[in-house]
Amino acid sequence: MSTETRRETGIETGEDAWRGGVVAGIAGAVVMSVLMLAMGATNIIAGAIPGLYTLAPPPTPAVGLFVHISHGAVLGVVFAGIVEAADLQEPRTVVAAGVGYGAVTWLLLAALVMPLWLSAVGFPAAPPFPNFAVPSLLWHVVYGVVTGAVFVAARDL
Repeated sequence: MSTETRRETGIETGEDAWRGGVVAGIAGAVVMSVLMLAMGATNIIAGAIPGLYTLAPPPTPAVGLFVHISHGAVLGVVFAGIVEAADLQEPRTVVAAGVGYGAVTWLLLAALVMPLWLSAVGFPAAPPFPNFAVPSLLWHVVYGVVTGAVFVAARDL
């Protein structure tokens, strides 16, 4: 006796979307982290990001990468929810939504929330508020592009 599960083409479930969002968010955060490190932002990965949870100082790059990629996964699920709620199907539209999502995460989370949060937990190198750093905008837009593109492929996982 065997069982067979069948899925019709074009029908998405909430579970498929959130799994795809996790995968896409992790991919986006990994690419973003690599870009940040390549551009010399080790102090952010090793200091500020773990500092949000009082896990730095001292600088802890591995913890920072873990936290950053975890944030990316959670934000990937949020992105998946937005894409599914808006019923975005066209791959170019999903990637474009990723660009906008990356810019919004930069504005709200990196430029506004992060400096306040780091100051609130007493992180000694908290950036000024607001922190409209252009490289950070680039990193978050790259996160959005990768997250959008990977979500197009991964939403059916």
